[in-house]
Amino acid sequence: MNTLKKPTRSALAVIAAAALLIGLKPAQAAAECETGQSAQVPAHTRTASGYASVNGLEMYYEIHGAGRPLVLLHGALMTIDTTFGEVLSTFATGRQVIAVEQQGHGRTADIDRPLTYEQMADDTAALLRQLEVEEADVFGYSMGGNIALQLAIRHPDLVRKIVVAGSNYHPDGTYPELLAALNASTPEDFAGSQWHEAYARVAPDPEHWPTLVGKVLELERGFAGWQDEALRSIAAPAQVIIGDADIVRPEHAVQMFRLLGGGVAGDLVGLPHSQLAVLPGTTHETLVDRADWLVSMIEAYLDAPMPDAEQAAR
Repeated sequence: MNTLKKPTRSALAVIAAAALLIGLKPAQAAAECETGQSAQVPAHTRTASGYASVNGLEMYYEIHGAGRPLVLLHGALMTIDTTFGEVLSTFATGRQVIAVEQQGHGRTADIDRPLTYEQMADDTAALLRQLEVEEADVFGYSMGGNIALQLAIRHPDLVRKIVVAGSNYHPDGTYPELLAALNASTPEDFAGSQWHEAYARVAPDPEHWPTLVGKVLELERGFAGWQDEALRSIAAPAQVIIGDADIVRPEHAVQMFRLLGGGVAGDLVGLPHSQLAVLPGTTHETLVDRADWLVSMIEAYLDAPMPDAEQAAR
């Protein structure tokens, strides 16, 4: 794989492959670790921030802007800034953006339980109910996309539309060489990385980093996937986004699109309520940096009228 050539330290080849699978941005790591810089969400868009007590967790959240709620769900080992720094402020110009940090991530301290997509979806739902959000659109990247799927499955009343970017609902949706690299990774491989440094700047206990990495590795290694019927049960319209050189295989993204209501001859039966977008010249690591493409496509999709009941049932 070209992205694994010329490592800057001995373990970078393994780190890069595993990091791709769990939602990180390894190709930028060397340059950003040298400068200590990463995309930051402008503070002037923030209208509120704080912690909510949910399921034994003190969960950090930020609210930016005003309008129809849009929930942002970050990638594994990432923070609000490192995932959505390129797009959040633009979304906040016409929406109420609610960005959260999951268990053990960023400003949310860890607790004594494993990470699961189902639990993180339940935590997010509990937060939204505390904030008195009755219904929201949801945009999840990588790990966050899987949380978005579970949110739509487990708490359908809260979800209006979902956007799932660079995510897989089953392990066979990724390339075997990435799975092999993930199985060879250890928490020590991520020490001193860009994501470690971003975590250390905001975490309540920066020394907890190896435990978080270990839990994320356990989450990914233990992920057996979900049945097709689980995705078919999602009532919310969905937009599936990948890069054409993503870690998610194109065939898998098409299958997700079909299970979520796409894959019909629109000229004959009308447009489906779900959409598929494949960004050209885009890897998993660069996906959330395609701000112009992402914002224009996602906003057009979210602003489109909701399908009526008859169309959604077809």
